[in-house]
Amino acid sequence: MATIDDVARDAGVSASTVSYVLSGKRTISAETQAKVARSVRKLGYRPNASARALASKKSGAIGLVAPFRADNNVPVLMQFVAAIATAARVHDHDVLLVTQEEGEEGLRRVSHTSLVDAVLVMDVEADDSRLPMLRTLGLPSVLIGLPDEPRGLSCVDLDRRQAAVLAVEHLAQLGHRSIAMVGAPQAVYDRGSAYALRFTDGFESAAAKRGLAANWVPVEQSFEATRYAVEFLLDADPAPTALIVQNEAVLAAVLAVLERRQIRVPEDISVVAIGPTDLAVNQRVPLTGIDVQAERIGASAVEMLMKQLKGDAVSEIRLLSPELIQRESSREIPNE
Repeated sequence: MATIDDVARDAGVSASTVSYVLSGKRTISAETQAKVARSVRKLGYRPNASARALASKKSGAIGLVAPFRADNNVPVLMQFVAAIATAARVHDHDVLLVTQEEGEEGLRRVSHTSLVDAVLVMDVEADDSRLPMLRTLGLPSVLIGLPDEPRGLSCVDLDRRQAAVLAVEHLAQLGHRSIAMVGAPQAVYDRGSAYALRFTDGFESAAAKRGLAANWVPVEQSFEATRYAVEFLLDADPAPTALIVQNEAVLAAVLAVLERRQIRVPEDISVVAIGPTDLAVNQRVPLTGIDVQAERIGASAVEMLMKQLKGDAVSEIRLLSPELIQRESSREIPNE
């Protein structure tokens, strides 16, 4: 592979002159520029990322702020990361993953050091402290999630409130009158994660509108916590005939608890899962589910960023419509 020194020798100039031609930092004669260009083509030289960034004033990278917290379901989070990275490569961009939980400081660090051309922000909170900084950074940005006050910012997400409504409506149409929901870990609600709050709001509103008995609990990501939570829900009066599992990390544990209690799916209880389709279908009983659409959300977020980088986009909110796929885990309540 040719180096900058090889180009300099072939063109009969110094390596610093080649660097200046590539970066545009100094005025170089047209004749010298032409010689360097010929040598670059002849030798097949490709400037490294730093040189390209200097020449174009762009880094060719997107910053993805995705804190890895103990209560995050990392396999699902990585589906979003993979979707974003794939879409970014289509646009000749790399992804710089910022995983430390550092709030505004993380945004300040990646923006002030010119490491990235734009930022994507995940794990958005309803009242997110990072929003004022995003509005003033002057850096293209997109939120994956919808805060309470998105003014001036671009956001994309699954319509979580409508997803909950869709799940409740599906079960109500099957004749279920008592529905329980397995929620996210308590810390998710404590910090005001928008996706969890919006889903819970949709669940409660849809159940109230239908006059259904509805109960839900936050659930930590351990088998014992799941067992305790599911048994608490099952022992309620009236007992639920259907479960909605929002916390996909404990989905297998929920099904194991039901089996221990000799509660059959769907004969004794219907189950609807909110999460990746592969997780829903790869259970002993394929689960009725609503996919989180990681691939579509990632591609949409990158597309929105690219429009901003080209200067031909204004702030927008995209809420993707959820789709419920009925499988073997939900069925109509038999007439007694």
